[in-house]
Amino acid sequence: MSDALLKVEGLTVTYGGGPAVHGVSLAVPSGSVAALLGANGAGKSSTLRAIAGLEKCEGRIVFDGADISHLDAAKRFKAGIVYVPEGRAVVADLSVSENLTLGSYFVDSRTRATRRDMVLDFFPEIANRLKAPAGLLSGGEQQMLAIGRGLMSAPRLILLDEPSLGLAPLLVARVYERLAKIQREHQLTALLVEQSFHAAAKLASRAWVMRHGHIVGELDADSLRSREGRQRAIDAYLGSREEAHA
Repeated sequence: MSDALLKVEGLTVTYGGGPAVHGVSLAVPSGSVAALLGANGAGKSSTLRAIAGLEKCEGRIVFDGADISHLDAAKRFKAGIVYVPEGRAVVADLSVSENLTLGSYFVDSRTRATRRDMVLDFFPEIANRLKAPAGLLSGGEQQMLAIGRGLMSAPRLILLDEPSLGLAPLLVARVYERLAKIQREHQLTALLVEQSFHAAAKLASRAWVMRHGHIVGELDADSLRSREGRQRAIDAYLGSREEAHA
């Protein structure tokens, strides 16, 4: 895929008990949103963390045409890859404002101010709580803050690990609605990990289904939004013999 901002080739992540991710290959075009779908333990988060430079891995990771496989997490961050971890992981004792500042550590003051205005425009819930400790926010507000903090450095690629985790359906819809607006207005490139197929289908134009560390299916935008495509994904998700191919 020539217009791919991110290419992953033969990615393998191994823990003490053996491989958690087996030879995963995928490509994410610039300005698009893609998803990794699957149950707990499928290898989705390990794949995302390896791309961010947070897990040792084998294989090749190419970002904007350059092989970044040898770069550590800090250098990948400076190159424009931002990882938003599962469980939000905001700094509870710092204020909302201070958490946002943490996300813009490497950018100049003008960019920081511009990005802050953008984030607060997209997430007015946290704009009204700038002085509050992040630990006192609701789960939905903490998720918005975590995404907002990730956006503060003007990333070229954002990696979202289970953004719907632990949120009520109404809050999931709100978070994804804001993400869709950000993507439309800023042509954000994102790779997200989800257990919720329906949540991911609202935003992603391409998805891969993972099971036991392998990619067992791939869906394009039409398949993601069709009943037949969803069924093929569910079959692959649950491990039936039929794989999801779009």
